[in-house]
Amino acid sequence: MLEPIFEPFIIRSLVPAASTFADDIDHVWELIFWITNFWFVLTAGIFFWLCFRFKKRDGQKAEYITGELKSEKKFVSYPHYAVLVFDVMIVLFAVKVWFDVKQDLPPAESQVRITGQQWAWVFQHAGPDAKLDTADDITKVNELHVEKDVLYHYQLSAADVLHNFSVPVFRLKQDAIPGRVITGWFEPTQTGEYSVQCAEICGVGHGLMGARIFIEDAEQHAAWMQQNAPLALAQADVTPAGEE
Repeated sequence: MLEPIFEPFIIRSLVPAASTFADDIDHVWELIFWITNFWFVLTAGIFFWLCFRFKKRDGQKAEYITGELKSEKKFVSYPHYAVLVFDVMIVLFAVKVWFDVKQDLPPAESQVRITGQQWAWVFQHAGPDAKLDTADDITKVNELHVEKDVLYHYQLSAADVLHNFSVPVFRLKQDAIPGRVITGWFEPTQTGEYSVQCAEICGVGHGLMGARIFIEDAEQHAAWMQQNAPLALAQADVTPAGEE
């Protein structure tokens, strides 16, 4: 991950950060924000200064400048070179974060299967065994329950049309594509209840396709699993002693 060169505060004032890679994405976002705003303010300032400095004056004829001389071109070329340097810097930072978040998957501690459909999210949680497609799996619609400080792999797909799984507090956005399973990861860093969105227009109910993610500590998550365990497992857990 990236070593922080400054502390992002603009995006944090709008949306909290609740995943291990949120810091890196925030740093790239604010790096782009400050670089683009620096050049915008500088360019606008020079533009308006030139407008007032060289405005039409009585008795003074305007000078015709073709911009072909080297001494004239430098006022375009030098800023152009500077912008290219900043562009390369942004690309280097962005590629590093892209690799860490999208391609270099750390080992999973638990799993969840996510299916987007018109117009809801279906979450299949791995039970206490931390494996999918076993008897203790828990399936919920529009409710994703995860444990703080546990690294999850998600298997994302779509049942009908293109959707996009978006968790703003994780800084996570990933297309859900029909016929394809995309594997990604996240690790929550703080407890709370937050929003899950579909960030791809997927039909007339797109705006209503919202869900909630519940990030719980270990004790809360264990209690949730116990309360929502499949019936057969729940009954086995409460079988009185001596009746086995």
